[in-house]
Amino acid sequence: MDHPDQVTEQADVRDGAADGGRKIIHIDMDAFYASVEQRDDPRLRGKPVAVGGTRERGVVAAASYEARTFGVRSAMASALARRMCPDLIFVRPRFDAYRDVSRQIHAIFAEFTDLIEPLSLDEAYLDVTENHQGLATATEVARAIRARIRSETELTASAGVSYNKFIAKLASDHNKPDGLCVVRPEQGLAFIAPLPVSRFHGVGPVTAARMEKLGIHTGADLRRCSREFLAQQFGKSGDYFYLAARAVDHRPVRPDRVRKSIGSENTFFQDLYSHEDLAAALKECAEKVALHAERTGKAGRTVSIKLRYSDFRTLTRARTLAGPVSDIEPILEVALSLLAPLEPVELGVRLLGVTLSSLGEGEEELLVTAEQLALALE
Repeated sequence: MDHPDQVTEQADVRDGAADGGRKIIHIDMDAFYASVEQRDDPRLRGKPVAVGGTRERGVVAAASYEARTFGVRSAMASALARRMCPDLIFVRPRFDAYRDVSRQIHAIFAEFTDLIEPLSLDEAYLDVTENHQGLATATEVARAIRARIRSETELTASAGVSYNKFIAKLASDHNKPDGLCVVRPEQGLAFIAPLPVSRFHGVGPVTAARMEKLGIHTGADLRRCSREFLAQQFGKSGDYFYLAARAVDHRPVRPDRVRKSIGSENTFFQDLYSHEDLAAALKECAEKVALHAERTGKAGRTVSIKLRYSDFRTLTRARTLAGPVSDIEPILEVALSLLAPLEPVELGVRLLGVTLSSLGEGEEELLVTAEQLALALE
């Protein structure tokens, strides 16, 4: 069944002079893992579904839109998800199936452009300033890609079309699910101004909370801040925030983009001292790393932790394993073993993080990754 596009702005991205006349599309599949499961098992359609595991250590890898109405989200503990949605149906992940569908989708992308920057199995940037099909506008390209995805996979994708990557990514989330949002260069500032800063790529929960305390709630609030003020408050990220608030992003779509590491870190409002608190913080970071590793089809051989004390002294510790891993269990096990010699902590810990690096890519490693995370999510 065909669904009409939800288009925020019909006019296309034509001039884009601010970013070299680029036409960028960000494609994001809708609830990808859960949608594949609902497609393949009609009994799951229209019901709240979580891909993941139900054990105490289990986490939600993906949630259907029916589950999201109850507040269920990816990376949430399975036990919490079950409490929020008692009728939630858990489905064991099938990463081989998700990867097969992802290959189909990326093959469709390649029919329109060679400039494809994958972010994960279900998300990518495309530069369609020139496209193989000779379509006149980027909006036409986005519509054609979404129609092909629906026809060939029976799944829906949302698309953001704009003149740079930052706005295209924001736009793809604007009309989800199954939406299309187009933001022309002259509309960039107006589009960004009312958006909560928490939606900006690079603004995590801690940064968002800090911005809230500074009275920065929206893109318009952020734009009123000087470059110097933002640099003082947020260091190197300040310049990025300054440009983002002005709808500026000069990054090109990089088809050769290679991720060197996957990391997650948290800064705490109150310093941590006890082993229980430190271990819980490491577990949260390890879960996020493991989920992202699987989404991007990566496994790594080096696990490292980063620890910052209340006096801002920062330590890093790392260990390289014999083979690649992506499962939360070995990542967390190594992280805890790296933390152990640093305990008990005399000064409070204000930041803690986990990173997986020495990333590998072969098919054999990808298969191991999928099997390991499937076990972790049981």
